[in-house]
Amino acid sequence: MAANYWDSTQRTHWTFTKDQLDDMRSQQQQENQELYNKYPLPEPRLMNIYIQQQIVKLGRRMNVRQQPLATAQIYVRRFYTKVEMRRTNPYLVMTTAVYVACKVEECPIHIRLVLAEAARQWPELGINDISKIGECEFHLISTMSARMIVHHPYRTLNDLAPGLSMSTEETALSQNIINDHYNTDMPLMYPPHIIAVTAMFLAVVLRPTQSNLQAHAAATSSPAIKSALDSPNKIARLTDWMAASQIDIPAVMAATQEFLSLYEVWENYGERACKEAISRFMKDAQLGK
Repeated sequence: MAANYWDSTQRTHWTFTKDQLDDMRSQQQQENQELYNKYPLPEPRLMNIYIQQQIVKLGRRMNVRQQPLATAQIYVRRFYTKVEMRRTNPYLVMTTAVYVACKVEECPIHIRLVLAEAARQWPELGINDISKIGECEFHLISTMSARMIVHHPYRTLNDLAPGLSMSTEETALSQNIINDHYNTDMPLMYPPHIIAVTAMFLAVVLRPTQSNLQAHAAATSSPAIKSALDSPNKIARLTDWMAASQIDIPAVMAATQEFLSLYEVWENYGERACKEAISRFMKDAQLGK
């Protein structure tokens, strides 16, 4: 188990460039072109939003903390870089990811409770035998080569926020922005501290675009950009701190653009379209058995 991100398998095995991710997905599409043609899915970021929201809903049924849910979201993302979604039962994958994440994050939940709550949330789950979760757990862990430790941006945010005089509201807003980043490829591209600094940047620096961000919030129902405070002194302090810290500014700017693109895409999100797309390939798979 790595004590920090720089020595972790997350950095050495689960961090990619954008081009690498594009190549992996292009190869996956080529190997599954017939499935891609037969079962079109909404834009990937919309599917990511659907998966994230479904995992959060399941977690709330069992009072699971945010960090294990974030870990589960990472597991699903990693898994689907290796396995084509249309060849799986996504609801079983999400259920298993939550179950495994809770064990890894040392807040285990009994497998029978996980299955019971998942079956109530998703009638489409289609299983009533806990052994199916056990089988999926083995597949999930094997696909990730048992590299299960995840480093999240929350710790960096909590370490930096007091020193930068972030208010309680600004810190909460930053945390919500961090929650939103699990809907993107950023967890597979950037170190956790880049995400944390970007979240603070959006929470404090982009105050002049408050009205635009609130318009996005109203359209997307994202909790991350619901409120803002004018804080020119904090803007100056944060800007000076970023310059002095030698942080990777281009990475922060690229991550900022990823967030803004996410909120723009979120305006077109509809749960029904994602759910129906999954139902189509799952139904055909069950009929083919």
